[in-house]
Amino acid sequence: MASPIETWSVRAFNTAKQSENKMHDDAVAQRFGFSGGLVPGVDVMAYMIHLPVAKWGRVFLERGLIEARFLKPVYDGEITDVTAEEKDGALTLAVESGGQLRATGTASLPAKAPSLSLDDFIAVPPVTQRRPVDAASYEVGKWLGTEPRSWDNEAATEYLEDVRETDPIYVHQQLGHPGLLQRIMNKVLVDNAILGPWIHVGSTMQLLKAAQVGDELVARAKVTANYEKKGHRFVELDALLVANGRTAVAHCRHIAIYQPREAAAA
Repeated sequence: MASPIETWSVRAFNTAKQSENKMHDDAVAQRFGFSGGLVPGVDVMAYMIHLPVAKWGRVFLERGLIEARFLKPVYDGEITDVTAEEKDGALTLAVESGGQLRATGTASLPAKAPSLSLDDFIAVPPVTQRRPVDAASYEVGKWLGTEPRSWDNEAATEYLEDVRETDPIYVHQQLGHPGLLQRIMNKVLVDNAILGPWIHVGSTMQLLKAAQVGDELVARAKVTANYEKKGHRFVELDALLVANGRTAVAHCRHIAIYQPREAAAA
């Protein structure tokens, strides 16, 4: 019989109030029908990662699989509860705040990490000059790259504080939190176009190797879909996250609304 999995509760923190994406700004988010600036989806996913790491430890960081869908926003300062139910060796995850379901997901531990070749994911630099986003920015089949980014000891520690992570594994073993890989996925969009307010709506991440503090990270991303639904413009990405130009650390699928419709005037 599986041991009970303790709820993980955090006071959500909007890390992106000053970001280029004004969907994290209270006034702008309200134009789109939200109560205030959104806590980034990548940070909500970081909250979700806590439970599978608590269950499986480092091995989850080396080959774990996690999927998340963001149903409703999480707002700054809200007490946010992440729960998990175990069935057939996998976890069903839920994020609740204020009595409302905000996100759902699953996490599992494959017997081994899949073998992926760097050669199957084309390395390209980001655009030399970003232009206002349109459908051509994320044309289906197009390969997109990111500027290299790294988080050294101080930055890595600050990140853990921002996402309210207290598991000592990251500090004691000098490991990069998988939520940083999700931030790189967001940069695929940001590094290649000038966006207005936009929303991350879901991701699947297969970890391939534990990232280390200070690793230089880039994404090699292919646009797999670009479509309109209910007045929103969506983009879907399939990407390999690469550390130090040579090591695949995660395979990610990322979905975002890059042009959301505004709320109807009252």
